Amino acid sequence: MIAVKKAYKFRMYPNKKQQELINKTFGCCRFVYNKYLAKRIDVYKNDKETFTYKQCSSDLTNLKKELKWLKEPDKFSLQNA
Repeated sequence: MIAVKKAYKFRMYPNKKQQELINKTFGCCRFVYNKYLAKRIDVYKNDKETFTYKQCSSDLTNLKKELKWLKEPDKFSLQNA
């Protein structure tokens, strides 16, 4: 039996406001990813333990209180970063 795979490609044409939100979201996700990657590496080097997703998620809440600009994008995109 032959499996047929299908794919659909869609082109988006966001307006200026949507493009700004997309860029902010990508920038915030990049910041969060790099921050917690560095934190995980640091914790592993010092304690030989892992920094879990649950710890990152709870720490992200505190980080959002400190950095007001992290509240602008969607919270799910930041948690998945």
